[in-house]
Amino acid sequence: MPLNDRQIKNAKPAEKPYKLTDGGGLHLAVTPAGGKLWRLKYRIGGKEKLLSIGKYPAVSLLEARQAAEQARADLAKGIDPAATKQQAKAERQAAACNTFENIAREWHAYQLPSWTPAHAAKVWRSFEADILPAIGKEPINGISVKQVQAVIENVAKRGALDTAATVLQRIKAVFNYAIRTERAENNPAVPLTGVIKAPKQKHQPALPQSELTEFYRRLLHENIKQPTRLAMLIIMLTFVRAGELRKAEWADFDFEAREWRIPAEKMKMKAPHIVPLADWTLELLQELHALTGHSRYLFPAVGNPDKPMSENTLSYLTGRMGYSGIATPHGFRSLATDVLNENGYPPDVIERQLAHVEQNKVRAAYHRTEYLPQRHEMLAWYAEFLRRHYEAAKKPA
Repeated sequence: MPLNDRQIKNAKPAEKPYKLTDGGGLHLAVTPAGGKLWRLKYRIGGKEKLLSIGKYPAVSLLEARQAAEQARADLAKGIDPAATKQQAKAERQAAACNTFENIAREWHAYQLPSWTPAHAAKVWRSFEADILPAIGKEPINGISVKQVQAVIENVAKRGALDTAATVLQRIKAVFNYAIRTERAENNPAVPLTGVIKAPKQKHQPALPQSELTEFYRRLLHENIKQPTRLAMLIIMLTFVRAGELRKAEWADFDFEAREWRIPAEKMKMKAPHIVPLADWTLELLQELHALTGHSRYLFPAVGNPDKPMSENTLSYLTGRMGYSGIATPHGFRSLATDVLNENGYPPDVIERQLAHVEQNKVRAAYHRTEYLPQRHEMLAWYAEFLRRHYEAAKKPA
């Protein structure tokens, strides 16, 4: 006779396991400890097998019968219900392992060889702050476009549009990695490309050419230490990035070749770079060496010759001189570009001197010396151009 709920509830444990039969192979196994387990006995391929359905009362009598009916339907099709259950269990376990966070960690580790430690840490902080709290625990195959959109919109609400666009790119990269490693079939970040409109990049203010003489006049009269004054003069002559100047070491200079050879690790683009040294630049370096030659750095920090000067030193100086919002140290790169273009120097030569280098390592090694004779000539001319304004600034107004 089929079972009923009263029989199941009243079934008491005995010294040995026993079972209550519902029919069709379905039965309830009662253990000496009082457990009540639904099981289905069946045959497939000439072998008798047992399918565990679940524990009573978590699985009711009705639910057990429905599971048994589904198992019998599978058997009719030649499908082993135990194998189906095992596969479903494996899929659940895979889903638990293939969460967005786990795959994001894999992707991050995969990228590490091509990143600096500082950049790697910055990227992962972005995941922890803006991505993982929302979708980190989700199976990667179950994340929708709507969920990804909610993540980036949440960042954009803070007004951090650039960050929101970057977050989207990182989510997209993780999904692409999951697709390549066959843990995902599509990328829900792709349809959101362009949804976040990052503001146009604002270029650093550049000193107008008409202000050069006055700029030099104020620099000459500013009450500052001479190494700081020389730093401003040299960055204008070489138009390197401020970080490259402040980290410059005497060991990087080949005075016989009249070249400053910046190692790749000090460059933004991570490729070595050569800066030709004009006559005036060499004169200023000679003066500077008498002041800071005892240090590893050309421009050591005040009171600590083993560290470079503060990254804000030159920006602070332009502000003191009255050029806040008008000129920045980085803007001297734009000034040089404008002047050199106007005076007929080839754009390719100018770009190479600005170290706008592609990431291909083979080509980067070549770019280090590309157009070098032309660059020596160009920086010599530019030094004389600046020196004329400097000499004019020394004359009485």
